[in-house]
Amino acid sequence: MPSFQSLPGFREFYPDALARRNHVFRIWRQTAHAFGFQEYDAPVLEPLDLYKAKSGDEIEAQLFSFVDKGGREVALRPEMTPTVCRLVGEKAATLKRPIKWFSIAEFFRYERMQKGRGRCFHQLNADIFGEPGPEAETELVALLIQCLRAFGLTEQDFYVRLSDRNLWFYYLEALGLDEPRARAMLGAVDKFEKLGDDAFKGYVEQFGPPDAALKARVLGFLEVRSLARLEETLAPAGSEKIAARLADWKKLLGNLGAMGLADFVQVDLGVVRGLAYYTGFVFEAFDRKGELRAIAGGGRYDDLVEKLGGPALPAAGFAIGDMTFALLLEQRGLMPALVSAPDVYCVIGGEAGRRAAFADIHALRAAGFATEYPLKELAFGKQFKAAADSGARLALIYGDDELAKGVVKIRDLAARTEREVPRADVLAAVRDTLAGE
Repeated sequence: MPSFQSLPGFREFYPDALARRNHVFRIWRQTAHAFGFQEYDAPVLEPLDLYKAKSGDEIEAQLFSFVDKGGREVALRPEMTPTVCRLVGEKAATLKRPIKWFSIAEFFRYERMQKGRGRCFHQLNADIFGEPGPEAETELVALLIQCLRAFGLTEQDFYVRLSDRNLWFYYLEALGLDEPRARAMLGAVDKFEKLGDDAFKGYVEQFGPPDAALKARVLGFLEVRSLARLEETLAPAGSEKIAARLADWKKLLGNLGAMGLADFVQVDLGVVRGLAYYTGFVFEAFDRKGELRAIAGGGRYDDLVEKLGGPALPAAGFAIGDMTFALLLEQRGLMPALVSAPDVYCVIGGEAGRRAAFADIHALRAAGFATEYPLKELAFGKQFKAAADSGARLALIYGDDELAKGVVKIRDLAARTEREVPRADVLAAVRDTLAGE
């Protein structure tokens, strides 16, 4: 017989692992709903041209793409942004603004596997459409921070690096660069943290070595870490565009400060997110120890809905990947070992006890209480061990003595207490006990 294994870069989720993954998704979903975001879903298979229109033909090398049986060029989705832009664009005229949507979905990229990155992964995506000002970024950065804080992470564990592609273009324009040179320089900035001086090779190939003074100004801008320093650096430029942009910075940082989130946010012009469709504020979340790749990232992309065939519509959003985020939770000891356990385990003696217990078991399950029982007859000792191993909070005991008295014994496995209740009161007693936790 052949031995089959999953494909490289793809993951299986056995029940315990799936329970932990669902725990993460549940908290993300609750947090997004608390912020007033609505959940949507979309096809996992899309036309290949949708991704080419957003990212160019070179994106195909990173995709699981093929020709389907209808002769169409298609791809498994590598991200959600083009899809959500398509969905919103199709119904923009009927959607109430601002449009606040989120999804938790699986994605596929044919990439080199490394720590925190596989060829299939899940992401929380959150986007706001129809709001052109920094109020959208306020909401998104606050949601991103809370999606991490909700697990017990603090400002000692992670921070959000905030930058601005628009401000970079205005600054480079003030330094005398035209748009092609500014874009090439921004490409160097995007790679500088990883490559150092080698990041400028692309610029040099296109336009020759940059002037030493220009390069020094660019590298100096990369070192800016506060709004005060940002204003000081940009003061000599004195353009109206820069002044208006700094006003947006003050509003965004002021809003986040008023929410009590200032300690989570760091001004950092080194983040530009190399994807060319970003048009304004960009941000990424990192662990404070610097041991992991980016936990999350996003920004403003005001032109993308129109580029993909919809109306002109301002937009901003972010995504959190599940793989790196799970590594962070595990490193900090915040990923629970057991997140799926029954509420009740029934310990049953003999066939008469089984018949008596079945009515209660079904009633408890119908009321929403996770209830387990041994499928086959077992000694009481083994059943009590199974109850403890299951993680159940309560054990219901149906022995000969209890049946003779018309009662059920309820044992609290955590508090190590027990009491008897009439058979007719079992459901109410379980409900009251678990409601009091």
